[in-house]
Amino acid sequence: MLVTDADGVLRALDWEDHEHRMRELLRLHYGTVVLNEADAPAQIRAALSDYFEGDLDRLKTIKWRVAGTPFQRKVWTALAQIPAGTTLSYGAMAARLDTPKAVRAVGHANGANPISVVVPCHRLIGADGSLVKYGGGLARKRWLLKHEGVAILAGPSIRHSGARAARARNDDV
Repeated sequence: MLVTDADGVLRALDWEDHEHRMRELLRLHYGTVVLNEADAPAQIRAALSDYFEGDLDRLKTIKWRVAGTPFQRKVWTALAQIPAGTTLSYGAMAARLDTPKAVRAVGHANGANPISVVVPCHRLIGADGSLVKYGGGLARKRWLLKHEGVAILAGPSIRHSGARAARARNDDV
């Protein structure tokens, strides 16, 4: 499910079985909103389809806008800079934002992300490589990371491999 504004800019995206969560995030960020059912804009629909068919960089073509606190927006903007196929720990994200002690705040902002997949909150993991928390469920997080080429271990952790993973390891705190 996705929500766009009058300009066709993406404002919210979540899984169909998480409509209640999406509506709650919209309420928290924008107050009372009235949603009108309509077809998804062709450009967003095409970019999402291409992503799920394997063109991982197509998400970057989707224009999005968020409300939220200044810190939340800072986290969400930084999330969008994590390349597909890589992960980053919550601590590494906090350090990247020059707030190394704000690991929990990063986690809370990540959990309040109203634009799933496009603002890739699924790319944040625990410092030990564990697949901690995802609003769409850990099975979806695991699938998204596998889809992007991240090696998933048997159990709730990942293994980094290749050049992209080396960058992620070097960024870990």
